[in-house]
Amino acid sequence: MTPVVLLDGGMGQELLARTGAKPTPLWSAQVMLDHPQAVEDLHLDYIRAGARVITLNAYSTEPSRLEKFGDPARFSEMQRLACDLALRARDRAGAEGAGVRIAGCLPPLEWSYRPDIARATDEARPVYARIVAEQAPHVDLFLCETMAAASEAVGAAEAAAETGKPVWVAYTLATTPAGRLRSGETIEAAAAPVPQAQAILANCSAPEVIGAGMAALRATGKPFGGYANGFATVEEEYDVGGTVDVLSARTDLGPAAYADHAMRWVAEGATLVGGCCETGPAHIAAIARALSQTGHPIVGDVS
Repeated sequence: MTPVVLLDGGMGQELLARTGAKPTPLWSAQVMLDHPQAVEDLHLDYIRAGARVITLNAYSTEPSRLEKFGDPARFSEMQRLACDLALRARDRAGAEGAGVRIAGCLPPLEWSYRPDIARATDEARPVYARIVAEQAPHVDLFLCETMAAASEAVGAAEAAAETGKPVWVAYTLATTPAGRLRSGETIEAAAAPVPQAQAILANCSAPEVIGAGMAALRATGKPFGGYANGFATVEEEYDVGGTVDVLSARTDLGPAAYADHAMRWVAEGATLVGGCCETGPAHIAAIARALSQTGHPIVGDVS
């Protein structure tokens, strides 16, 4: 059977649930500052659940967000903390951590789900280069994720590719029509200007939306896959500075139900699967069991 890369699950929502922290515009980054051990423990739980790739908890530590909602002077400190916590978790995992790869996190600049404020590539590239410089010594690959517009994805991928490390690009998708970014661009059109990408994924969208985009992902000709969120709704105009309080969680996406979605993607040729917001270690463990039961080797790199 085809080997499948198993990614980890969501960080922000799971950290809020574990710590009882109040949501802020800095989201998972604020939890990391206040409860760093919770971040390390969650990384470890994902490894123990079967994830072969864990992503830095650096989604909301990028310079644009810190300038508006945090302390820009702490950028390097927060980036290094995110790296250290992932590295410590892998070390703590012992034999279970062997072969686990750490992905650098290159998120949308300033805010999620807002292609209307996405930076042009030439403006985005130097911002991403700052993040890449902090993460590169500590990660095995770079994941450009939740990209709502091609311009920022290109800027992130170009900055990451300068390191010579693998680059994966994940787009957040519109509900309709199938196979389009929130910007309205098709997956094929968005992927075309990122030849550096070793894999193309969809993420932080409903699992049904990601499933509907599988054909377009496959058409890129690259290894592909997805990791969905469990939100009941995602506001079309998700206000900059708002918090996840405006979003609600679905009640029909327990671990088994979520794993069913992931296995349908695998049946369509996906070779990278995992979870995003509102998924946790139990969801990843359920996917791991389903992959093992169907004979798919679980790996940490695309072939």
